[in-house]
Amino acid sequence: MLNIHVRKRQGDFTIDAGFSVGDAGVTALFGTSGAGKTSIVNMVAGLSKPDSGRIVLNGRSLFDSEQGINEPPERRRVGYVFQDARLFPHLSVKANLTYGMRLVPHTERYVNFDEVVRLLGIEALLDRRPARLSGGEKQRVAIGRAFLCSPALLLMDEPLASLDQSRKSEVLPFISQLSTCFSTPILYVSHILDEIEELADNLVLIDKGAVVAAGPFDQLKTSRELAELMGKTGVRRGMPSRGLKIAS
Repeated sequence: MLNIHVRKRQGDFTIDAGFSVGDAGVTALFGTSGAGKTSIVNMVAGLSKPDSGRIVLNGRSLFDSEQGINEPPERRRVGYVFQDARLFPHLSVKANLTYGMRLVPHTERYVNFDEVVRLLGIEALLDRRPARLSGGEKQRVAIGRAFLCSPALLLMDEPLASLDQSRKSEVLPFISQLSTCFSTPILYVSHILDEIEELADNLVLIDKGAVVAAGPFDQLKTSRELAELMGKTGVRRGMPSRGLKIAS
């Protein structure tokens, strides 16, 4: 369980957001570009320090301004998948996958290498270098590397943004499978409703640095708050698989 309530001023823009993420499933942060989604995720990861507030993961304080706690990123047990794969170009796929895993004590590992490789369908890629991978293959390797660190929470910041539609369709099912198979909570950032519709169990709507609504996806998919955000992003169409219909 992740509980977060943070405040941070960035120039003329202020983030003041609080919400919770459950013990499993995908929680999507949805909002327009510039709403503060990535800034919030970076604070959870420890890449950016809030001005005040608390971030608590599974009962352990990662940040607490009142108690003077600010755990460094490497001690937070949080995996991060960025918009670009950020693979090490001089290492093979296998070496990339195991790079962070080697730093995790055996007693704290809950993710099996062979199982992740099989689920991501990258068995045939293990000896290749990143330069010989497609965009979708690179992102699958990046996702596998993050999972193999056995994180208590996985952060995904628009991981499909650099891919074309066919590559997105290739990668999306793997994200859903891994979340289900390993019961790892995922905090997924996107401003693309198709991705949210495909993946999200829970939804956090972000606007101008604040949470305007949060709850199960099935409850918020017809909400006025989502309709208003969709208007700001220019999205006006429904999603077929889960019957998304926006209130007018």
